[in-house]
Amino acid sequence: MKIFIIAEAGVNHNGSIDIAKRLVDCAVDAGADAIKFQTFKAEKFVSSFAPKASYQEATTNPEDSQLEMIRKLELNHSAHKELMSYCNDKGIIFLSTPFDLDSINLLYDLGLDIFKIPSGEITNLPYLKSIGALRKKIILSTGMADLGEIEDVLDILMEAGTEKGDIIVLHCNTEYPTPFEDVNLQAMLTIRDTFKVKVGYSDHTSGIEIPIAAAALGACVIEKHFTLDRNMQGPDHKASLIPDELKNMVNSIRNIEKALGNGIKKPSVSELKNKPIARKSIVADRCITKSEVFTEYNIAAKRPGTGISPMLWDNVIGRKAVRDFNEDELIEI
Repeated sequence: MKIFIIAEAGVNHNGSIDIAKRLVDCAVDAGADAIKFQTFKAEKFVSSFAPKASYQEATTNPEDSQLEMIRKLELNHSAHKELMSYCNDKGIIFLSTPFDLDSINLLYDLGLDIFKIPSGEITNLPYLKSIGALRKKIILSTGMADLGEIEDVLDILMEAGTEKGDIIVLHCNTEYPTPFEDVNLQAMLTIRDTFKVKVGYSDHTSGIEIPIAAAALGACVIEKHFTLDRNMQGPDHKASLIPDELKNMVNSIRNIEKALGNGIKKPSVSELKNKPIARKSIVADRCITKSEVFTEYNIAAKRPGTGISPMLWDNVIGRKAVRDFNEDELIEI
């Protein structure tokens, strides 16, 4: 199955539709399947008392509250429509993560087929019920969650009407950037085996090694933040890939995808030509005269593999030579 790669633009457009379109162009050029933004109304999403995370403090205006920071990153309804149209024209899937009930409705009205639930909303019961009732495909991030919380979310979504087969659960860590020692990538497999669901990985590490490893472990969805320039002001630019890195990640995952194959162990088409070269045949270890008995002292196994296989060694031993054989000549019986 093809790995679904989401280029996470998030709020790295800084509130500019022009920058958002440039991000779409980069995602298309990189070969991603989808580009994902974030949909919210700041006042419905963040209270005036909400503090900023430490990584947000370090990458945004320290005088802005979280609400003020978020307000600058909103995209309105018309911007969403314009971006969706632009994505359609460019041949890439438009996705966006809703962060409040109004935004869920906005995206539903725009015709989104896939809804992404971010890690921060997995304890938001009204939100979860609202998305579950849409009966759409769902991609669920699970940063900061334990297995019990994931079980609760799955139950809520399914009770609201979503089929289990329509839910993909992403392992995730919400530190930006995530230290490698905190990735715990094998937890993705724990989620898969515990809940019998399709799984993937949403990455916040620096670099591209971990999403590539996730692909090799069996992720069916990979999500990764990217930006036009890590030096731009904004909360997520520093922990994002730049366009060339995104392209390298996508290309690497596509190579892993090819390499995983179908699991059937048999010679590949490309290696069949090497069989007669790399394998061995039974040959005369010295000159052998007609009617001489083949023994372990006058035959040997040597390349090439165009004669009798050494797997038939015991069938050859004890037979008489049908003719004279020179040293290294392929034995015939």
